[in-house]
Amino acid sequence: MFPQIKQIADRIKELRDILDISSEKIASDIGVSTEQYLEYESAVSDIPVGKLYLIADVLGVDPTVLLVGEDPRMADYTIIRGGNGIRVERYAGYEFSSLAYNYKNREMEPMIVTLKPTDTPDLVKHEGQEFNYVISGKVAVTVGEREFILNAGDSIYFNPKIPHGQRAVDETAKFLTVINERMSGSKSDK
Repeated sequence: MFPQIKQIADRIKELRDILDISSEKIASDIGVSTEQYLEYESAVSDIPVGKLYLIADVLGVDPTVLLVGEDPRMADYTIIRGGNGIRVERYAGYEFSSLAYNYKNREMEPMIVTLKPTDTPDLVKHEGQEFNYVISGKVAVTVGEREFILNAGDSIYFNPKIPHGQRAVDETAKFLTVINERMSGSKSDK
């Protein structure tokens, strides 16, 4: 388990306790069983990104509060220099760096993702829309039953409700992903 996952789980539990919200209510609101939610809150299970956003909505906080323990501060713009985004370790095989964590009320989540060729991440799904742009290396993107090989400069825009995943081909690869999960307001699985 990544130490950050335990910290996120601890923040969620603390906020839930402070706000006097039952675990059953949050579980119901995010579309999982109470048992599954308690596994998230105790860091037994990793929290899918979409579920993290839904939990933040129920708790009335920006997801950044859960990820890094601080409120975003910028309302008009935010700048991340030299790839110095906040590292978010969410799924084995993916290394995320959030590029807009300090912007209030953001509707999209832009991140740089680094993939190693030795990792084969699981397929995931979530609400909204997703855009990937390959910065370096070669990325195999699976969307449902199809696999697409993207080189540096290539991009794909797709429906992330379809099980999908990315993996590096041959060497370490980097891509920009921009995810908008807040569009539909419905529950997600990522």
